[in-house]
Amino acid sequence: MDEQKLLDRITVNPNIFGGKPIIRGRRLAVEHVLGMLAAGDTPELLLQGYPWLEKEDIQACLVYARRMVGHERIEPLKIESAA
Repeated sequence: MDEQKLLDRITVNPNIFGGKPIIRGRRLAVEHVLGMLAAGDTPELLLQGYPWLEKEDIQACLVYARRMVGHERIEPLKIESAA
């Protein structure tokens, strides 16, 4: 599945989690899926815990995160001394 089709699985509804990105309009935030993966949960465990969740939904979260991080830029902070 191409990236755009995966990203189409990520939706935003201002009435759910204050408009945070969610999966297919459900009450499962992308942030939550990424947090579970970061904590060491396997995709298989997530699929067991959320029977409606699909492998492509997890992949969509990863693509979304990569795209968000890809747009980040960190500028060095220049601090001038008072002397």
